[in-house]
Amino acid sequence: MLAIRLSRIGKKKQPTYRFIVCEKARDPWGKSLEILGTYEPLLNPAKILIDQDRLKYWISKGAQCSDTVWNLMVEQKILEGEKRHITTMKKRHAERLAKKEKN
Repeated sequence: MLAIRLSRIGKKKQPTYRFIVCEKARDPWGKSLEILGTYEPLLNPAKILIDQDRLKYWISKGAQCSDTVWNLMVEQKILEGEKRHITTMKKRHAERLAKKEKN
């Protein structure tokens, strides 16, 4: 299965990311089928450069966006839909919160 995800480049403490298309099981720093664009989160506002036609092409061919890429594309209004919830809570922590609510 193909995945559209971020691959980190740049120096230490100065991250820059590439939007890449690659096999889901493959290492994101290895070979990719195509580089779609870049993302620079440290700039204010964050700078996103992406080839929208190629992104939509790969999605039409069955490539799945990672949660982070999906949320960035929805923010930029490149893709339509709801943002995906990324953070998860550990089961043990959820049980503790449930106990506190009962008391």
